[in-house]
This record gives sequence, structure tokens and C-alpha cells, in this order.
Amino acid sequence: MAVNMKGKDILSIHDLSREEIDQILDTSQNFKMKKKLGEVYQPLKDKSLGMIFQKSSTRTRVSFEVGMWQLGGYALFLNANDLQLNRGETIADTARNLSRYLDGIMIRTFSHQDVLDLAEYSSVPVINGLTDLLHPCQVLSDLFTIKEKKNNLEGLKLAYIGDGNNMAHSLMFGGAKMGMHTSICSPSGFEPDPEITRLSRIDAAKTGATIDIQDDPVQAVQTADIVYTDVWTSMGMEKEYEARLNTFSRFQVNSALLEKAKEDVLIMHCLPAHRGEEITDQVIDGPRSIIFDQAENRLHVQKAIMALII
Repeated sequence: MAVNMKGKDILSIHDLSREEIDQILDTSQNFKMKKKLGEVYQPLKDKSLGMIFQKSSTRTRVSFEVGMWQLGGYALFLNANDLQLNRGETIADTARNLSRYLDGIMIRTFSHQDVLDLAEYSSVPVINGLTDLLHPCQVLSDLFTIKEKKNNLEGLKLAYIGDGNNMAHSLMFGGAKMGMHTSICSPSGFEPDPEITRLSRIDAAKTGATIDIQDDPVQAVQTADIVYTDVWTSMGMEKEYEARLNTFSRFQVNSALLEKAKEDVLIMHCLPAHRGEEITDQVIDGPRSIIFDQAENRLHVQKAIMALII
């Protein structure tokens, strides 16, 4: 049964019900098929989306901007340097003003609190395009891609190898909501946020999923259906680059590690990739990689999100 999501903020997968996630995935599939068939479908004709970027982007900007255009609407790129935010205007006042002009707001920024504040004071729906804490749109696209390849999510095992960052957090929330076992494998001191782990385990208890936190990549990938990785040094952490290279050296996703996983394991990465660091060329370009299918699906899922909430 269809769930009415009009006006809903997309801030965290933890805030979404299983039915809402299913609706996003089903709508994404519908939009992808329409695109493949060349069918024009513009439910957001004359609607507008403001896109605030305090962090640079390739896939997020292109997928939202092109997606909004394909849906018949208009996407307005708002560089943080061009807004009064950088001259002291509050998030609350920015939200109140933008709500008078726009039908929806997407923000990609550092502080998760900025997204929460924007949503609190906005009268139009707000989409979290990424914060240092969470990356829900990416993981909704990942769930869509896994379901597309494996036909289901429940009972699968995803092993994430790398920093316990925003990607690890949203993968934990996504797996827990959908009944997919998730193993997060990070070096000591780089584990996921304890509160995110606690909340994801509450969700997992309702679906039969498990959330495993450990530091042994070989053990983590055993029986894995999907092996996932991300850059070792995220935006804003460039000063830690050299130290992280040494700390994460045994957490590379390479052919030797994948020999310990299932024979039909799928490889995922949210991109951009630092080839030769967290993942090798042989793996990212290999037959088990679905990384560029995953990137394409950002377009279809962003369209579904916008159409459902705007």
C-alpha cells in the first residue's frame, strides 16, 4: 500500500519506516524503467529545488540537478560562498527565506546539526545530501542497487571495510531497517559512533538483522554477499592523510581479501575512489564490481525521493 511521504524531510534512514524505504526503492525502479523506455514523466513541473553546497560534489550535484530537470522542475545551485550564511546569517533565517521561494531544499555540508536546524525552520522538505555524520541518499541508492542485483535485501550480508564514517553509519541504519546483516570493519580508534551503533541495533532487533563491529577484514568478508569500501580520508580530514595511510594499510579491498568472501560477492564503493589505497584497480574494474551501476542509480533514487516528498 502506498505511503504518503509528501512534505517529509529525508535526514536519516533511521527516521524512515520500512514501508517508506520500500516505496522509495519501488519508485526508483519505476523511474529507471521510464528512463530506459524514453518515457517523459514530469510530476514536478514548475517545482523548484534549492541545492546548498558547503562540500564539493560530483554525483550528488549531477544526480539532483539532472533528476529535477527530468522530472520537469528546476534545480538551483547555491554555493555556500554565494549565500549570506558565510556572512553570519543564521541557518534558521536562511531556511525561512528559502522556504518562501522553493519547493524543496537539498543541503550537502559538514555539520549534521546544520541539516537538523535547516529542517526545523524550513516549511518545505529538506534532503540531507551528506553530512559528516550521515549520507542517507547514497545508502538508499545502495539498497536499490543491491536489490536490483540480488533480488532481495533480507538475509544478505554486507561487509564494510574502512573508516567508521558517515557511510558506515548510514549503511548500518539501512541494513538494520531492511533485515540485511552488516559488518563494519575499522581500525581501532576509527569505529562507528557508539550512538549510531546503539540506534542501528535497536532497528536491527525488529528485522532480525545483525550489526557487527570488528577490526579483522578477513573475518568480516567471510560469507559476505557484498563488500563495500570508502576513502580512508574524507573531506575536511586532509591533514590526517599520511597518518591514515599507515593506519588503514591492511584494510585495502584487493583480490587477496576477496578470496575469503563468497564467490559471487559484489563490490561497492560510494566514490570518489582513491585507487591503489582503499581499493585496487583490479577490483574496481573487475567483473564483480557494481560500482558504476551504483553511481548511476543515484539519479533514479534522487528522482524518487524528490517526487515523493515534493
